[in-house]
Amino acid sequence: MKAIMIMFDSLNRHFLPNYGCSWTVMPQFQRLAEKALTFDCFYGGSMPCMPARRELHTGRYNFLHSSWCPMQPFDDSVIKRMKDAGIYTHISTDHFHYWQDGGSCYLTKFDSHEIVRGQQGDPWMGQVAWPDYPDTLSRRKNTQSWRHDWVNRQFITTETAMPQCKTFTNGLDFIERNHNDDLWFLQIEAFDPHEPFYTQNEYKKLYPDNYHGKNLDWPDYGKNEYGEAATRHVRYEYASLMSMCDHYLGKVLDMMDRYDLWKDTMLIVNTDHGFMLGEKEWMGKNVQPMYEELIHIPFFIYDPRNPIQGERRNQLAQTIDIVPTLAEFFQIAPPEYMDGHSLTPVIRNDTPIRDYALFGIFGGHICITDGRYVYMRSCKDPENQPLYEYTAMPCHMDRPFSREEMSEAELCDKNAFNFMKQSGVFKVPVHHSTDSYRFGTMLFDLLTDPEQKCPIHDSNIEDHLCQAMKKMMIAKVATPKNTARIKKMIAAAVTALCMGVMLSMTVFADGASVDTSSFLDTVETVLKAVCILIGAGLGVWGVVNLIEGYGNDNPGAKSQGMKQLMAGLALILLGIVMIPVLV
Repeated sequence: MKAIMIMFDSLNRHFLPNYGCSWTVMPQFQRLAEKALTFDCFYGGSMPCMPARRELHTGRYNFLHSSWCPMQPFDDSVIKRMKDAGIYTHISTDHFHYWQDGGSCYLTKFDSHEIVRGQQGDPWMGQVAWPDYPDTLSRRKNTQSWRHDWVNRQFITTETAMPQCKTFTNGLDFIERNHNDDLWFLQIEAFDPHEPFYTQNEYKKLYPDNYHGKNLDWPDYGKNEYGEAATRHVRYEYASLMSMCDHYLGKVLDMMDRYDLWKDTMLIVNTDHGFMLGEKEWMGKNVQPMYEELIHIPFFIYDPRNPIQGERRNQLAQTIDIVPTLAEFFQIAPPEYMDGHSLTPVIRNDTPIRDYALFGIFGGHICITDGRYVYMRSCKDPENQPLYEYTAMPCHMDRPFSREEMSEAELCDKNAFNFMKQSGVFKVPVHHSTDSYRFGTMLFDLLTDPEQKCPIHDSNIEDHLCQAMKKMMIAKVATPKNTARIKKMIAAAVTALCMGVMLSMTVFADGASVDTSSFLDTVETVLKAVCILIGAGLGVWGVVNLIEGYGNDNPGAKSQGMKQLMAGLALILLGIVMIPVLV
């Protein structure tokens, strides 16, 4: 079995003919729809780039406890699990964030990786003098990213020099050399169509753009103040780059046809998030609420185990669901502590795998959808405190945490989160985050308002989604602290029980003069003591959790504490009442 994942960055589904766009030129995406399944209700989870990629490794939500960050020492990566199981893993990418501070430890999970330099602000070609660039509407023109981008463009003047072209060429070369071999996973990951929307004239000519104003292929994030002509121009620039993506997607489909890879190769075509291009008067991402243009993303999959082609799927799914799907496909154990579910039931017959999807950006709105309603919960006040980031790798996108940030850091309780596996992790106060307060809490009905222009007010729906959100957050993140200690306590008690019984059996087997009645009395005493000890231990920890639950208004701790208390009492009763009867 083999698998290929083609990942684009910032793919807005509303520009794809597969999702109803009538003016963009994307014949290969239409061809893909004939070869694979098209998902209509697929959502991202954590915004933006690296948080989404961490989810692709771990199958676990990132934004609830971390912002943009490297892979953590405690992270369980499906890519590494594949590698360890003998499935060869390779990535070809021009996504330059992988070789910045905040993108470290991702590529090394693969057996091999090819990187292509030169995208956006990648500090690739050295040049002391500032490059020449046209008069522009962008406010970025004095930044180092802007400088590096225009230096790089001097060396990317033909299509074959374009990083996307090189990335796909490398990926196609891998397929060419390895298509006869079994057990491999290939990730072809293009930074395009992420801004800047720089491409060649061959693709620009596909669109009737007669713009003659100032340069604008790298729009600023925020409210759209460019005017109608410039906005139309930047949408054409984006569409042109998407048409280039379409062209290289077709080359992979050609190779799959040529070698009949459809018989044993899974194909996934996905993206991390979308991008806003004037919708609701917004440009970019991250600074606005997580509207549909950003988080409701295109997704396509072909599974040779269930070779269904040309159909659509309506069930709710997310990026985190890709991880267990790959693990199941390659028949390996999935990462621990996943939030994702295998897509196989959806693939087979559109069977639901989840009732809700969580999504958001660290420190911003926490959002939930059931596929129809989208509920965005804002912070309660402008300060948005307390807010902490949990990390063992304190790095932002392109720099480490500052000394000031780390001076406030403290070590987190090692039992605070089960997925951290008792690792030493920093708990760092965060004083500045995405401002959700200015937008407030919002509720949308996508059935009556798919463009999310008019928030609704329905207390019953809001309460229902709020409770579902709370339940998911408690189940997925706020794991009770004492699980590991309870397991150790039970293990010790069971060990004591076994040793006691074995000791008694050894004495009996050695032929010592043992009165049968006395032996049974001894066994009864040991069993009663063990049951009572285990029950008392569970009861004590139950009381501790109940105190914590009521003190911190933590329903998860309350529930867990009550279960532990009841289980402890049951074991004590078992020891006192049932053991004498059974023995």
